[in-house]
Amino acid sequence: MPAARLIPMKPRDPHEPGRVSSSLELFFDLVFAVAVAVASAQLHDSFAGGRVWDGLVSYALVFFGVWWAWMNFTWFATSFAAEDWLYKLLTILQMAGVLVLTAGIPPVFAGNGFTLLVLGYVVMRVAMVAQWLRAAHQSGSHRRTTLAYAVGIAAATRRGTRTTSPNATACSR
Repeated sequence: MPAARLIPMKPRDPHEPGRVSSSLELFFDLVFAVAVAVASAQLHDSFAGGRVWDGLVSYALVFFGVWWAWMNFTWFATSFAAEDWLYKLLTILQMAGVLVLTAGIPPVFAGNGFTLLVLGYVVMRVAMVAQWLRAAHQSGSHRRTTLAYAVGIAAATRRGTRTTSPNATACSR
């Protein structure tokens, strides 16, 4: 049995011909599409129930978190090449975080708090910080930039989780 080896994570060549998304990256996108679909369904229900403002505020909060996490991973996957077991494990961990976040969307819209949403977001962000730190360790000339991403994500996640009470609602009801 061959040993599970880590492949050095190197910056992608911006002129790389024929770069296409891997099956894992496409599945990653699908998991995020489910989160957006659940948020959209909750927005529809809010509108149908006459809670337009609450629905809009809740949707904006949820969508921003989902979009920001997706965008950062997409930027990372476009910038660095590695298809080894650790990259895949961290990517799957991020997808698990998205699923937990998705399970937390209905409670946000119902005014029952942010606990699951924040937990899922933290799982996603911790895995993403690990990806950026790994890239910083192995990317040489891009070390400063990758460390800046890792520190920025960690700081923003810490600040966001400290300022969001787990039992807060999107807006007063």
